[in-house]
Amino acid sequence: MQALFLSDFTLTTCLGQGCEANWQAVLAQRSGLQRCDFETVQLNTFIGRVPGVEDQSLPARMSDYLCRNNQLALLALTQDGFESAVHQAITSYGPSRIGVFMGTSTSGILSTEVAYRHREGSGSTLPSGFRYAHTHNTFSVSSFVRDHFQLEGPAVAVSSACSSSAKVFGNASRMLECGLIDAAIVGGVDSLCLTTLYGFNSLELLSPERCRPFGAHRSGISISEAAGFALLTRERPPSPGAVAVTGIGESSDAHHMSSPHPEGAGALAAMQQALAMADLSPEAVDYINLHGTATPSNDAAEGKAVATLFGSSVPCSSTKGHTGHALGAAGIVEAILSSLAIRHGVLPGGVNTLERDAALDVNYLLTNQISEVRTILSNSFGFGGSNCALVVEKR
Repeated sequence: MQALFLSDFTLTTCLGQGCEANWQAVLAQRSGLQRCDFETVQLNTFIGRVPGVEDQSLPARMSDYLCRNNQLALLALTQDGFESAVHQAITSYGPSRIGVFMGTSTSGILSTEVAYRHREGSGSTLPSGFRYAHTHNTFSVSSFVRDHFQLEGPAVAVSSACSSSAKVFGNASRMLECGLIDAAIVGGVDSLCLTTLYGFNSLELLSPERCRPFGAHRSGISISEAAGFALLTRERPPSPGAVAVTGIGESSDAHHMSSPHPEGAGALAAMQQALAMADLSPEAVDYINLHGTATPSNDAAEGKAVATLFGSSVPCSSTKGHTGHALGAAGIVEAILSSLAIRHGVLPGGVNTLERDAALDVNYLLTNQISEVRTILSNSFGFGGSNCALVVEKR
């Protein structure tokens, strides 16, 4: 595939607003996870909550979009000079030649949860101000981003669970290859809601502690919220330290609704495809950003897949100990953290994990490692066996 340059990108997570705040937290090996204090939720777990989302206002012309997910999206869009970069791209390519590709799992479902809580009259009528199409609808955030920049090109929403905002790179790549667009805004936004917290609790997948990916005593995930965006072009940006996505691997093993293939078959296929597309051997990879959810079965399956393809020498870790699991936004979060790792020459050590699981034969980092980094493989695997692996390279 032709390299897709991340000419500009921005990231907002529980670690902070903007790339610098997030990277400084990685350097300090700080976790942004806190005891669950969200909404009316009463669960013994930790979450990754972004401060200030509730205070983010929307322009009057976009008031129908008001929901936590789109508030989080706008909060992120205003960081790192990203809006200015998009406006420059509009000047260069025109509003009809820029596509929007967003990943999310639950979109603005919190607005629906609240609407049902405040049903009117007999209890069967939702509040008159409720706007499903602009909030809960999975396409909402894609439409919001396109309308925010007043773009006229194609817009796509991907909702494939935790692989969503990694798979958007594939959608953008195919439209760029076909000549339908000249640039793309890719990203993902997922915000906290009751459905995911209580849903994962019913699956017995929530950890009562900060999640410990690949840890000997890992006990589940820590759900979080996040938003990240990247502007993709086929032209190398003029600024130094260019990074590009050069390989995209996608697979669907459909092994089980909520459990991975025990041998990591789909994960292995996605990683192999990404390397083949980038024309790289496993030996060329300097670091693997693992999906690493910290559930017993997911980490075990991914560990087997990684060991099969790479052996036990390639450094790897999961950054979910820092950010929590942002579900549909996890792919873009980790693609951007991988890009920052390349720029700064630091391999992130996984936080919270004190003791590696000896049964997982991988080189899992517990502390940061300073190193020349040229090539990173970033994994994002979702429910139903929807898998995606991205190769991010220094160019």
